[in-house]
Amino acid sequence: MNVIIYCRVSSDEQKHNVSLDYQEQTLRAYCKNNGYNIIEIEHLEDESGKTFTKRPVIQSIMKFIKNNKGLVDKLLFLRWDRYSRDLESALCNVRELREMGVEPNSIENHLDFNSPDWIILLGIYIGSAQADNIKRSKATCDGIHQSLEMGRCTNKAPRGYKNIRIDKHHTYAEIDPEKAKVIQEIFERVALGIESPNYIRRQYERQGFKINKNSFMDMLRNHFYVGKVFVPAYKGQPAHFVKGIHKAIIPVETFEKVQDIIDGKKKKYPKLTKKIHPDLYLRKYLICPICGHPLTGGISKGNGGKYGYYHCSHNAKHFRTRADEANKMFTQYIASLKPNKTVLNLYKTILQDLKAEQNAKTINEIEALKSELAKIKERISNVDDKFIDGNIDKNTHMRLIERYQTEKENLQQRIETMQNPKRANIEPKLNYSINLINNLDKYMEDEKVEVKCKLLGSMFPDKITFDKKIYRTNSYNKVLDLIYQQTKQLRDGTKKEDSIFSNLPVSVARPGIEPGTS
Repeated sequence: MNVIIYCRVSSDEQKHNVSLDYQEQTLRAYCKNNGYNIIEIEHLEDESGKTFTKRPVIQSIMKFIKNNKGLVDKLLFLRWDRYSRDLESALCNVRELREMGVEPNSIENHLDFNSPDWIILLGIYIGSAQADNIKRSKATCDGIHQSLEMGRCTNKAPRGYKNIRIDKHHTYAEIDPEKAKVIQEIFERVALGIESPNYIRRQYERQGFKINKNSFMDMLRNHFYVGKVFVPAYKGQPAHFVKGIHKAIIPVETFEKVQDIIDGKKKKYPKLTKKIHPDLYLRKYLICPICGHPLTGGISKGNGGKYGYYHCSHNAKHFRTRADEANKMFTQYIASLKPNKTVLNLYKTILQDLKAEQNAKTINEIEALKSELAKIKERISNVDDKFIDGNIDKNTHMRLIERYQTEKENLQQRIETMQNPKRANIEPKLNYSINLINNLDKYMEDEKVEVKCKLLGSMFPDKITFDKKIYRTNSYNKVLDLIYQQTKQLRDGTKKEDSIFSNLPVSVARPGIEPGTS
């Protein structure tokens, strides 16, 4: 009698316990004792027993039997749960095998197919295995839901984090410093609203940060980066977010700005959807004086050279001008925006005063955080003592230690950040900002095109009109509005009812008005 023996494991645990070897040895001994001839084809499998279609070894055996009809008499296995753990698919496969003249059977739970009761026994053997699967699946789902409610990461940690295993059943997400730095840079650039997310993705892709477009957008939407864990709807409870035990790497404000930009809620500046030509950096910031559509640009050949031109994107006949002349006049226009030194100095003094007040508050906050940190350390010590004395079990001890350790690390990080001397030193930032405001025209002449576009986006919330003679805009950045004001009202102490733009120096045009001559 020719037989094929079949062995299967369904988990790494069984595989490591040499379950396959035990099954094979037992089956071979059984066949030897009964005088069966074993047909040597592939018979060892490490797959789930829920279905037959996704089990390559059993499919190979079925194909062999179909191609060699009458050669195989029996298909033997150790127990019925090794054959299948799904009653419906098992019945179909048993019927198919028997129709081909092959008897599938277990050597430990042998069925007599001549008895009408075999189907009842098969239901008991495989049905109990299937019920066990359902129970374990339910317990696993309950465990995962409970872990999510506690703020744990139950799957593979997202980019910028790595999974750290505590023991067989407990893992946590830890920041991967190198990758987290890249994620932070990406969020900060998207939050500026100057470059499109896909443009930023392609730039980082060239630097080795490989990620497709859909995954990139999912990453920008992932609340895990702000310290939250998503809990899906479960047993009537709606989906919600909980505070995670992992450290956030993205500030909430930055994350919310990114969401607004993706959702289109934030007023968008022109996007760097493709590389901007250095001679056409005003493209899309200017609007046509005839129809109000954005100006686009291009390079034309003529007179033995190449020349850049701006023209209306709606109808090129409306407006066309040489790019070099428009850029030169724009630099002159920027140069005319001279800040009022009195307001600028007052602005600097106020910031320094606010910083001094903030420093005093920071000292008080640091002391309060240190006091809270001492309490957390005391709680950790108390939990250790309770575990040693046998008042709490190991799982409770680990859960509490994990919670308090996370709180301790968060407090330490906040204290270190607040004690950072660079954080308190505002002078370099102030000097840089004031130098930038005083020399905007130099930056527009000498800096890279990306920097020019960022300056334009931050200075002009609305589009700029150019008619080959003058530049006009409806508004400036509100901070620049204040810095460019005259301070006569401040000196004489009177309050005048007028537009904020009425106090612009004579060398700067009111919004919508041609600039006057100095």
